[in-house]
Amino acid sequence: MKKEEAQDIFLKILKEEEDVSTAVAAIKTLLTVIENYKVATVRELDLNLQLAVDAMKQCDQPVTGISSGCELFMRFITFAKLDVESFEQCEQIMLKRGRIFLDTLLAARGKIAKLAQQFIFDGCKILIHSRSRVVLQALTEAAKLNKRFQVFVTMSSPDNSGVRMHKELEEAGIDSTIILDSAVGYIMEQVDFVMVGAEGVTESGGIINKIGTFSIAMSASEHKKIVCVMTESVKFLRIYPLNQLDLPNEFKYPSSVLKSGDLSKQHPLVDYTPPAYITLLFTDLGVLTPSAVSDELIKLYL
Repeated sequence: MKKEEAQDIFLKILKEEEDVSTAVAAIKTLLTVIENYKVATVRELDLNLQLAVDAMKQCDQPVTGISSGCELFMRFITFAKLDVESFEQCEQIMLKRGRIFLDTLLAARGKIAKLAQQFIFDGCKILIHSRSRVVLQALTEAAKLNKRFQVFVTMSSPDNSGVRMHKELEEAGIDSTIILDSAVGYIMEQVDFVMVGAEGVTESGGIINKIGTFSIAMSASEHKKIVCVMTESVKFLRIYPLNQLDLPNEFKYPSSVLKSGDLSKQHPLVDYTPPAYITLLFTDLGVLTPSAVSDELIKLYL
């Protein structure tokens, strides 16, 4: 297969399924590659899948989710290589396992939203950053349970994704207020806790998320406020950054910017929030402390 074909499949999924994450779209793309691009050997299939992963990373979409989702997916399905001798049987088992993996991932948001309900109480005030699908679902589920709470949403420049989040909260009947990114310090003393999503979770229990998350977490720490992260386990990454510069450039900048070569004048799209600033992570594996993430990663890759 060609790189362009994989990119077309990936971008078509993102376009047609408006609320799909890049991790889910990437996994659906890999399943399509296995189904539609027939090869004769495991080696050829591996090459096709790796080509598809590399192609998706060049689509100017968030690479963090693509990287973590594809790595776990490949790890999960390729155990089939050890089970059978026939390549046809191997291919069918990989497809079956891939669909199981995808179904598990699609159910993850619902599990996380359910776990979060015990922490969202009547009269609470919550600060959220940017737009997170899992945070939106958790808050929407709380509203359906007739809980009354107030949400402050950062505008989240440079793409102002918080404006869309604010609109979706309003449509769900949730009392929400859009605030400037620079107003976080002012509003922090009024809120009960901070709730954010994540594009990736590192081995240390820190998170990679929309630029500005680190500043919000530091402000929350100064005001002794709880920071809760809502994220699927498919976003767990086997990397251990110590600071912002340790993050791979492919996570921080779109591929089109990376190709230009000069990053000195570019603003990163994400930042790294160390585990010291995070209270709890709500995941489909349960409610975790940052220190528990490394243990869960070991289990995922065993």
